[in-house]
Amino acid sequence: MTRSKNLLVIMSDEHQARALSCAGHPLVKTPNLDKLAARGIRFTNAYTPSPICVPARAAFASGRYVHDIRLWDNAMPYTGKPRGWGHALQDKGIRVESIGKLHYRDAEDPAGFDVEHIPMQVAGGHGMVWGSIRREDERVRKDGRMLGPYIGPGESNYTRYDIAVVSRATDWFADAAKRPEDPWCLYVGLVAPHFPLIVPQEYLDLYPLDSLPPFKMHTLDGFENHPWVTKQNFALTGDEGFKDADERRLAAACYFALCTFLDDNIGKLVAALEENGQLDETTIIYTSDHGDNVGARGLWGKSNMYEESVAVPLIVAEPGASASICATPVSLLDVSQTIIDHFSATLEGERPGRSLYEISAAPEEPDRVIFSEYHAVGAVSAAYMVRKGDWKLIHYHTFRPELFNLAEDPEETINRADDPICAQVLAEMAQELRNICDPSEMNDLAFADQDAMIARYGGREVAMNMGAPAATPPPET
Repeated sequence: MTRSKNLLVIMSDEHQARALSCAGHPLVKTPNLDKLAARGIRFTNAYTPSPICVPARAAFASGRYVHDIRLWDNAMPYTGKPRGWGHALQDKGIRVESIGKLHYRDAEDPAGFDVEHIPMQVAGGHGMVWGSIRREDERVRKDGRMLGPYIGPGESNYTRYDIAVVSRATDWFADAAKRPEDPWCLYVGLVAPHFPLIVPQEYLDLYPLDSLPPFKMHTLDGFENHPWVTKQNFALTGDEGFKDADERRLAAACYFALCTFLDDNIGKLVAALEENGQLDETTIIYTSDHGDNVGARGLWGKSNMYEESVAVPLIVAEPGASASICATPVSLLDVSQTIIDHFSATLEGERPGRSLYEISAAPEEPDRVIFSEYHAVGAVSAAYMVRKGDWKLIHYHTFRPELFNLAEDPEETINRADDPICAQVLAEMAQELRNICDPSEMNDLAFADQDAMIARYGGREVAMNMGAPAATPPPET
């Protein structure tokens, strides 16, 4: 198949896979993403390689698993090593630039972009070092609510940043149109719907509080989280930080409103492409770095292996294509390989990803194995996810596992790990995990690397005060 000349890759932050109207969400309004899906392929089982920003983005950049590149958490940002899809395009002579959030280390690093426009990187070039202190008796619990002190209508530094990113991208398209003979790849990083949960009133008006569905399996209704999840959630003040039930509902409304704010910005990007005569020669890939729990199980943010957190939206819209769906399980590592494939570029080294063009053209592969891992803030031990067919294993190091049949139980309400009927499935899924990595060995390696980093910074007393308390501040625009 002949590829379009150009490629636009849009990555948002913390966009839950279900929070798309084209995915059947009963409330959220995403008309522009729906239009994108109407002229492309929507992958219905897409996942992040790690449900937290920095390692997910490092894995995406390099096309390799987190444990392979050993960039475990939000204090270990990508620096350009190992080389990734951006370098492959540069080797090919393709113009490749970024606008917006990267969450890498520093704009001076050779991260695979010819130019990084208004890049949002980790705070101070070192990121959330305090979150690397993970042993239960040593962890740091930050004061203040993770979601921010204020929730409600208004503007935040994040909404203003996204507006600036879209404006810069609009100018970039106009400049690219002056060089019609040159193919390009542009990466645009938007922050919404990541907290703080502050959104312009016009978007919040679309989500009256009385229209919101009840929170799924909420702890206030008697639900008890898995012990690993309870311990991880302790690291940041989340659900218990709300003033009352109304503010909790308002938080959910703001999240959905930020999804529509994001959608509006994506519509502006597509309109700018069209205005500059480039839409018909540009493929658009849309995805997010991870999801958000949005109150399910009493959890907010990400950092666990449930579908709300670990699944991501993924749309590939090619010029002249029509709507289709691909149910083969995929991950952001496949997006990385797709970018390389789009330009027939090459990159040395073994990588687990496959081009989405190849995957979507082949018969669906429900048993394709997808893997995710978490070794970051709050986790007293590693957590791993393996998805294969209808089954999903969540393996917690030194804790009992969780096993869900997503076909029968898409909301992950019944843990089948102790069900004798599922003993063989559990054993097979555990073997699939061991085929990818030794979970105990990688748990220990992550702690060792984090311990070494903390020691380099001067020990726990220094490290506990290094990094943003929750949301990374954006650059001045």
